[in-house]
Amino acid sequence: MVNEMKYDYLIVGAGLYGAVFAHEANLAGKSVLVIDQRPHIAGNVYTEEIEGIHVHQYGAHIFHTNNRDVWDYVAQFSEFNRFTNSPVANYKGELYSLPFNMYTFNKMWGVITPEEAMAKIEEQKKAACITDPKNLEEQAISLVGQDVYEMLIKGYTEKQWGRDCKELPPFIIKRLPVRLTFDNNYFNALYQGIPVGGYTRMVERMLNGIEVRTGTEYLSNRIAYESIADKIIYTGAIDAYFGYCEGPLQYRSVRFETEILNKPNFQGNAVVNYTDKDTAWTRIIEHKWFEFGKDAKGNDLPKTVVSREYSSEWKTGEEAYYPVNDAKNVSLYERYKSLSEKEKKVIFGGRLGAYQYYDMDAVIASALEMCKNELNS
Repeated sequence: MVNEMKYDYLIVGAGLYGAVFAHEANLAGKSVLVIDQRPHIAGNVYTEEIEGIHVHQYGAHIFHTNNRDVWDYVAQFSEFNRFTNSPVANYKGELYSLPFNMYTFNKMWGVITPEEAMAKIEEQKKAACITDPKNLEEQAISLVGQDVYEMLIKGYTEKQWGRDCKELPPFIIKRLPVRLTFDNNYFNALYQGIPVGGYTRMVERMLNGIEVRTGTEYLSNRIAYESIADKIIYTGAIDAYFGYCEGPLQYRSVRFETEILNKPNFQGNAVVNYTDKDTAWTRIIEHKWFEFGKDAKGNDLPKTVVSREYSSEWKTGEEAYYPVNDAKNVSLYERYKSLSEKEKKVIFGGRLGAYQYYDMDAVIASALEMCKNELNS
């Protein structure tokens, strides 16, 4: 129920973007109300303790950044452990190192030196006659060669996006780490780790002293909520805000099958990607390894929790995860962005509000930039 109290800011969404703005606005002496349609705070970084394990309920989230300002900012709210993301690729029972590095190339081709690995990639790139990659497939082959693409990229990517790699833009794969070293650090960022105690605790500290209502839907009560706030920070889906008047944007969604296992170790790693097309899931997360298999007192945990991830096309009522940033959807988003710029009382931000795939540090940097412009104006 919407009350009569007046706020400087209504923040729709208690994820990272909304929590950062709420914290900064509160520090600036502004009155703030945060609402979220989910029954919890923290958005997609929400973690829940199960069997002493902080389970990432919406998929693996490893904080990583080269931005010292962002790192210092989050460090106010949590100590971070030293977790380094070193995922493994499982292709039909054969295990390969991710990121693609000398361990990968040695197992794939038997090469020993970086020169041999580079020569093999160049040989396969030349055979494919790729000079200017036009799609994800061509981009991948130009980075790691035909063999690595066929075994470790193609099946996983097509499961994740539900599209042929030839239909996907090349920029999606430019994030792919490729190294002619034996470095298994996927992100290779200067600062990285997992918040001790989980992400939910970190966001709780951001929102300390701020009025928060979960299980609260905004769009169906928009008129009432608009009347109680001078400004609105909206982090929901931009197309939903405008009633899909230009048509729905496309997203990929993810379904999770999570189970508790009565054993101390299932796969020996936090993340294992399944890269063949015949395995239904894209990856399995074993959550305890984000915190080295220990509880808060440093004791070994006797059980484990695993989640299988299944990618699918988003449908109304599901969680929207990855924007499909192809030409059609980018053009459609631009039309919604033009509409959003006419909403003088509303600021759109975050992953869904900006229709953009964000790493966590980029969400926080974007929110802080908006805080600077909005709160100091």
